Amino acid sequence: MKFETRAIHAGQGPDPAYGAVMQPIYQVSTFAYKGVKQMGPFDYSRSGNPTRKALEDCIASLEGGAYGFAFGTGMAAETTALALLSAGDHIIVHDDLYGGTYRLCKAVISRQGVDVQFVNLRDVDALKSAIKPHTKLIWTETPTNPLMNILDLAAIAEIAKTKGVLTLCDNTFLSPYFQNPLALGIDMALHSTTKYINGHSDVVGGAIVVNDPELAGRLAFHQNALGTCQAPFDCFLVLRGLKTLAVRMEAHNRNALEIAQWLEKHPKIESVLHPGLSSHPQHDLALRQARGFGGTFSFKVKGGEDEAFRLLANVKLFILAESLGGVESLIEHPWTMTHLSMPEEVRAAAGITGNLIRISVGIEHVDDLIADLEQALEKV
Repeated sequence: MKFETRAIHAGQGPDPAYGAVMQPIYQVSTFAYKGVKQMGPFDYSRSGNPTRKALEDCIASLEGGAYGFAFGTGMAAETTALALLSAGDHIIVHDDLYGGTYRLCKAVISRQGVDVQFVNLRDVDALKSAIKPHTKLIWTETPTNPLMNILDLAAIAEIAKTKGVLTLCDNTFLSPYFQNPLALGIDMALHSTTKYINGHSDVVGGAIVVNDPELAGRLAFHQNALGTCQAPFDCFLVLRGLKTLAVRMEAHNRNALEIAQWLEKHPKIESVLHPGLSSHPQHDLALRQARGFGGTFSFKVKGGEDEAFRLLANVKLFILAESLGGVESLIEHPWTMTHLSMPEEVRAAAGITGNLIRISVGIEHVDDLIADLEQALEKV
């Protein structure tokens, strides 16, 4: 079946109890046994729930994987993946990524005895040099947040497999509609389902999809042991959002690319960081690795932080807020918002500057969004 069909039907047949066409919300904590030592398919909602299973099966299908796991937040998904590591293990993390991931690695995982090393994974030779005998995981994110760099997932996966190292890709920015890391050799595809997969800015969630049954068993154990699973009602909301993922991603992608092309020609814009532009240094890799570019990108205003703040203060349709991937357009300042948890010197070294702005382009009419940016730039 095609993606659009699977988004609506995978894991979501009519409910066997009463034939409900939409997946019911099994808002229960526990399930009756059929008899002594006769457990049914579910026993306790932390361990499994019919609504959650429908979501997990659907996301797994969309990612081209065999096993899906739904979590309470994107960070809960990350925490569960990192729980696969033990004290003394070594993890390689791309040095340009979401600030919350950086915080989790530096303030939590490293404190528990895991050796965390940040490496520029666009440089495959640097990756090869960084791998140690005790390296257990390579953590990637592409496109990166907020600098929109692209990592060569197939090359990274090939290097990792020769060393017996697991790989993970945060696929939040492109969603399964535009990019499938598992098909490129990555072991774990991770999402903040808060973003494009849900798409309506009304629930937080996370997901991991894998193909290997042994790895799936380990993730299932940790999901249950840590209690990081997603609640039934939240799973229902994400399932509702998934049904329109394909049509939304087409609109996000189309609008964002048109706005990026417009911004690139504006006299008050220093640069536009969008992989769909031929000016992007990894444009060819983006075309080869993914089927689209998503709806989120960044740009730099000429001048500095003051000029960026004036733009942020004068937009009317774009909402000044963190997060991304909703039907509404958002705008934010990574230096003081999403990446504030990173030390100042780390932000600067990565290339995050005071004049950098990230936008999540929604599905409004593109003419209205451009008009909003144009009137705001007039005040910069």
